[in-house]
Amino acid sequence: MPPTQPDQPGTVSEPTPNVWVLRTPGSAYVLSLGGEDVPLTAHWGAPVDDEAAVALAKVPLDPSRGSWESRLDGREEYPSDTGLRFTEPALALRFPDDSRTVRWMFTGSEVVEGHLRLRYRELTRPVRLTLHYRVCAHHDVVERWAALETDVPVEVVRADSAAWCLPPCEQPRLSTLHGRWGADSRLERTALPHGTVRLGSRRTTTSPMHNPWLAVDDGTATEAHGEVWTAALAWSGTWRIDVQRLPNGRVVANLGAGHEAPVARLSAGDTWETPKSCGLWSGGGFGAASRAWHDFTLSAVLPHADELRPVLYNSWEATGFMLDEANQMALAEQAAALGCELFVMDDGWFGRRVSDNAGLGDWLPNSARFPDGLGPLIARVHQLGMRFGIWVEPEMVNPDSDLYRAHPDWVYASVGYPRHELRNQLVLNLGMPEVAAWLHEWLDRLLSDNDIAFVKWDMNRPVTDPGPYGDRLWSVRHTVALYGILDRLRRDHPAVRFESCASGGGRVDLGILARTDQVWTSDNTDASDRLHIQEGFSQLYPARAMTAWVTDTPNFLTGNGLPLRFRFHVAMAGVLGVGGDLPQWTDEERALAAELIGQYKRVRPIVQHGRLYRLRSPRESTAPALAYLSETGDEAAVFQFLDGHRYGEPAPPARLPFLPAGTWEDADTGTRYPAGLLATHGLDAGLFRNHDSAVTHLRRLA
Repeated sequence: MPPTQPDQPGTVSEPTPNVWVLRTPGSAYVLSLGGEDVPLTAHWGAPVDDEAAVALAKVPLDPSRGSWESRLDGREEYPSDTGLRFTEPALALRFPDDSRTVRWMFTGSEVVEGHLRLRYRELTRPVRLTLHYRVCAHHDVVERWAALETDVPVEVVRADSAAWCLPPCEQPRLSTLHGRWGADSRLERTALPHGTVRLGSRRTTTSPMHNPWLAVDDGTATEAHGEVWTAALAWSGTWRIDVQRLPNGRVVANLGAGHEAPVARLSAGDTWETPKSCGLWSGGGFGAASRAWHDFTLSAVLPHADELRPVLYNSWEATGFMLDEANQMALAEQAAALGCELFVMDDGWFGRRVSDNAGLGDWLPNSARFPDGLGPLIARVHQLGMRFGIWVEPEMVNPDSDLYRAHPDWVYASVGYPRHELRNQLVLNLGMPEVAAWLHEWLDRLLSDNDIAFVKWDMNRPVTDPGPYGDRLWSVRHTVALYGILDRLRRDHPAVRFESCASGGGRVDLGILARTDQVWTSDNTDASDRLHIQEGFSQLYPARAMTAWVTDTPNFLTGNGLPLRFRFHVAMAGVLGVGGDLPQWTDEERALAAELIGQYKRVRPIVQHGRLYRLRSPRESTAPALAYLSETGDEAAVFQFLDGHRYGEPAPPARLPFLPAGTWEDADTGTRYPAGLLATHGLDAGLFRNHDSAVTHLRRLA
């Protein structure tokens, strides 16, 4: 199921035959048919009128230099892998006679409510291709995808969602998000080399190593100025992005599902539709591009985006696997006293799950730990004024489990070969209908039998031994089945909210966000590291989707000991959660936590639904700062930090040039500031010691 669109479509016009203009609130996308009837990018950027669009479509293609280049390269919207073209193909087909030659003939177009369809048929075979484009009046994203229909068998070697063609740049720069476990979503900006840069995942999910997003600028864009072209893929399985800097100076980015061939095998009568690729242009630098992505995600992707996500408490750090009804009730009482609104019981509640060696797959409450099931704990959580949530890892199974003993054939495995276990677990083959049906059945029963408001859906290892699915078609089947299960659960249990987790940020993308309400950003909760992780995350995804916990010190991963206030302030820039061992906290720490949770609730609407302004980057400053401006423009939440700071030099004031004119008041102290002062001098939080921090709530006076 694709991300859903609001009712109000954007504008698509055809000012002259075979020239189409897609208009968003802040941009224009112009395409036309070329000499071989292939669609060509004529313009992607600032708004233009119809006269200019037609003129742009008539601009001659770049001249080729000799017989080694094609004039189509860098301009073709959906290049195939045969004919007079040399870029990476967006589409490659193989027929039973091993032929890969295709030639597409244009058969017509259709525009319905902001949705453009370009239809093609293959010259010699009964295969049809439709290229889809969609725009909306509520955001600046152009959505693109492709669909195939065939009356003959065909192997889809490659089917990207789109090839995004950018104008030539002398010194193009590529922005990406890279990382690893515990170091997710790190932003990197580098000069784009000549040739092809490949990003992707072979790890079943989106993966923490790369995120399916990129941005390109001419090397001069800043947070507040310059043109930026950016694209993302709405897909949660294996994927690939090829960014090509061509000899003619143009840049093309192909985005698509799958990593190695093939992505599908079709029989006569079959159809195949790619995931969506979403692209947007910004003339206001990286900050404006991020805000445009956030607008899109909140208006067209996230379910229930208008809700405020609750402050949650998670039991993992306090009890680990050794949880039971009594210690969970005690934790719930302490979490409620701090002001938490959602209590989430983590791993260890089911089967013989006393360690990570056993129990995955046996999803019934441990009778020794919960003799009367989950009901008494849930009732107590509700009495305390909180909702109840639970951790699951549905796609996994331990070999030491009743499920595996009953169905050893349900896992991905290469029969006759040694298998690879990671975390003492194997992956269930969701491509088998009976496995997907079983998985849905027990989750449906769990949610039907218990008043559960929140599900933390985890996945802690990739597939390594796909067996007969070794051509990696398994990844497509797995992801499609996962989407189907989540879609059905959401339909049948509309009050339940879901969080996507995969050892942290291993499954974060626009495809999973269309089916979940938030994502676990990283297993790394070190507040200093999280400044960097959260900056990268915010390039594409909004704070409303970003779960951020306050955990104990020293941090389990880094060993850093950071002040509780600093840890809270970093986490308050997203969806706040608490994950510490509360019985070990001092009275002073509990009192401070309650105070800060109260402060978060006051600024939560601004953070979760406001517009983000990154003021100083943690990559470039030891005094990073950011701010959110409310939807109405009458409130702001300003976050300022010192991190890695030396010599006791005071942090510079945070300039706020985006604030509307008027007088602004600190809601906590009553101090008043003219907007002009905040824009030029800035807001001085008085920070000078390393790991000082401040969150200031500003209100504009009438």
